[in-house]
Amino acid sequence: MRGNDEKVVEIEIERLHDFKNHPFRVRNDEQMSELVKSVSENGILVPVLVRPHPNGHGYEMISGHRRMNAAMVNGQEKIQVIVRELTDDQATIIMVDSNIQREHILPSEKAHAYAMKYEALKHQGVKGRKNTADMVGEMAGDSSRTVQRYIRLSKLVPGLLKYVDNGELQVASAEQLAGLPEEEQKIVLDVIEYLVIFPNRQLATKIKELSQAGNLKRETLYEIFAQRNETRVNVTIPSKRIKNYFPEEYTKEQMESVIYELLEEWSHKKG
Repeated sequence: MRGNDEKVVEIEIERLHDFKNHPFRVRNDEQMSELVKSVSENGILVPVLVRPHPNGHGYEMISGHRRMNAAMVNGQEKIQVIVRELTDDQATIIMVDSNIQREHILPSEKAHAYAMKYEALKHQGVKGRKNTADMVGEMAGDSSRTVQRYIRLSKLVPGLLKYVDNGELQVASAEQLAGLPEEEQKIVLDVIEYLVIFPNRQLATKIKELSQAGNLKRETLYEIFAQRNETRVNVTIPSKRIKNYFPEEYTKEQMESVIYELLEEWSHKKG
């Protein structure tokens, strides 16, 4: 349903199904509390977007998961929706674009969202001046290189991606580990959790090289992780020193991504 065929209707919330593999989480944080209060006082001001569910039963949520959650918290049984006929790829692109500009997005959420949108655009055969990765990141202001970095992160096993989300495993290190086969990633995860040591980019690169040479063994990992622990140097850059170099709306992850890219270019020039 597009244009004149598109309609706004009120339906039972129980007839709504989550988007398959929806990468964005609905958090019960301060913003959600404010949204719940707003919905209680004013109702849902903007209908959520849905499409007829592919299995023929009910509807699939495209955007508006937080609004629907707020309505449920307030005890609503029905909600206003915009019903639109969409292909799987169209639905994926709209779902990602309508969520990617949230204020707080975890690296894991962005990684899976970008991977989903990238595949959807490829399926559509989109062509033009911009490459596909540029199109994926344009809504959030991310470069093609940043998009590709996040897509690589989507290949991480959940345990490693969890440590990226909480900031213990840096994006640049995680990117190297993402190229390992799943079973080898699990071995690395076991060693990390046993020793409570997180590899820096140099160590992560060495681990990737061991994997490519077919020499990645648990015993070897224990040895090189121990060496990393003995020589570890922590460097902290005060935010006041660098924040003036970035646009005000840049997130911590975007700043880190730019810094790593510049360091990588510097390293290549130095070599």
